[in-house]
Amino acid sequence: MAEFSKDTKIGELIDQFPESAPILMEIGMHCLPASQMETLEEAAMVHGIDCGLLVEKINAAAKAMGK
Repeated sequence: MAEFSKDTKIGELIDQFPESAPILMEIGMHCLPASQMETLEEAAMVHGIDCGLLVEKINAAAKAMGK
């Protein structure tokens, strides 16, 4: 299973776990194609959310799907 971190780039995340797109869109990140080089930490900061919670949610979803 891949373990994602605050330093994971959005492009890498989408490539490895495309099912994470709805999670990112849920936080208001509707510009996924334009943010491929942004890290999860940068995305969380821009959207005013807790990065740790975002990473935790993504990793939990990936684990639940066996990724």
